[in-house]
Formats: sequence, C-alpha cells, structure tokens
Amino acid sequence: MSNNSDLIACKKGIVRFGYEGKVQYGQISGNRLLRYEGSPFGGGKLGKRTAPLSQVRLLAPCRPSKVVAVGLNYKAHAKEVKKALPLEPMLFLKPSTSVIGPGETIVRPAISQRVDHEAELGVVIGKKCRLVDADQAADYILGYTCLNDVTARDLQAQDIQYTRAKGFDTFCPLGPVIAQDIDPTKVNVRAVVNGKVRQSTNTSDMIFDVYHLVSFISQVMTLHPGDVIATGTPSGISPLQSGDTVTIEIGGVGRLHNQVS
Repeated sequence: MSNNSDLIACKKGIVRFGYEGKVQYGQISGNRLLRYEGSPFGGGKLGKRTAPLSQVRLLAPCRPSKVVAVGLNYKAHAKEVKKALPLEPMLFLKPSTSVIGPGETIVRPAISQRVDHEAELGVVIGKKCRLVDADQAADYILGYTCLNDVTARDLQAQDIQYTRAKGFDTFCPLGPVIAQDIDPTKVNVRAVVNGKVRQSTNTSDMIFDVYHLVSFISQVMTLHPGDVIATGTPSGISPLQSGDTVTIEIGGVGRLHNQVS
C-alpha cells in the first residue's frame, strides 16, 4: 500500500483521519496536517496543532447524511449502454451506510453474480444548500473527492429503481481527501483494477456539469454540510472479483484504493 502522501494529489485539501485514538479533521500542509478544532462542516476552525501525514489513518473524508447519485451523465457511457442522452439529470440515492474509506474492503453480496466499479468525481457540500442557482453553486461546495459507485449490475437490471443494486454496505468508497484547488469541469477520471486501466475520461464529457447538478438537486432536496453528490461514471464499467484491488484516480485529487472480497 502506498504512503498517505502518495495518495493525495492536491496542495489544498481536507482529510478526516484517525490519530492518537481520535477521529479528527485536518488541512493539508505539506507533509503535515493542521488539525481542526471541531469540524469544517460545523463551524470548526483550524488550530495550531499538527499531525504527521505519514502516521495517520485516512478515513472517508466526510460522513454524509446522504449520497445523491446521478445516472447517465457522460456521453460515452450513455452510448455504451445504448441509452439516449437524458434531458434532465437522473437522480438516485445511496445510503450513508454504504460509505467506506480508503483501504477498506468492498464486500460483494452473495445475492449478486456481477458487481461493477464506477469511477466518479464526488462533490462534497460545505454548507446548507437549497434552491440554489447554478452560478451560485460553487459557494456551497467544500471540495471534491474520489468516489466509487459500486453497483450490483445484475440486480440493477432486474429492478425498476436502483436502491438495492447501489445501496449495499461498502458500496460507496470515498476519499482520500477533499480537494479544494481543482477545476471540476476538466479533470481526468480513471478506474484501475489490478494495475490495468478500465475507465478513463475527462469531466468535460459530462452532460450536466457539477454546478448544474448542485443547482438541480437543490431544487428537489436540501443538501446538508458533508453530503456528497456522485456525478456519474464514464464508459468502461466492468466487473470486480474477490481479491481484486480497485483504484479510483482523479487528477488533482488523488487515488482511492480498496480491496474486494
């Protein structure tokens, strides 16, 4: 497994981590973390204490009340699954219980015969967001993270809606950092399984960009600090097997590693 510094590509970002028996938040500061007093989602402020990045255990960077996911948001993926481009974002929810962090294990449920990876850019909400216009959306975003929208593909094909196929425990790996210094409209997104690239695209191929998605979703439901938007996956979806290592890589954010059992 890589060192923590090798997993993080941003110069400005926030992590949630375990250190000295406590779970806390920190801001990237070279090879150290400047610790928060409290949480960046609850009015917490940066303190003076630090922690060595190499010695902490990186966790899922937030604890969302919900993960709002978007289907068919890349032109190439819509073509791959032979579906017309949507006129509006197609929304579904992943439960908070599906969230795991870097290095944790994705568990393939016995009921499914095909479990796929889906590499996605995750949007982390920084403050309460309701009825927001697209040109205001950036003000409500804390930053961006790597997300794997793990999917039981055979169950998705059987069901009318996606809750079961997308909602199993461990089906939403997040991390390793909330990057605050990227342009989400033009970053590279990749899924790598056992060292082989399975998905590779740029967010410029999105049908609805990040700011449109935040605005659209906020017309439907209130987004709370720490909630996450999964912005859709590119083409190249493929199955995972027990023993695989899957890595989601996003330019300027970092790399999210998870094993599969």
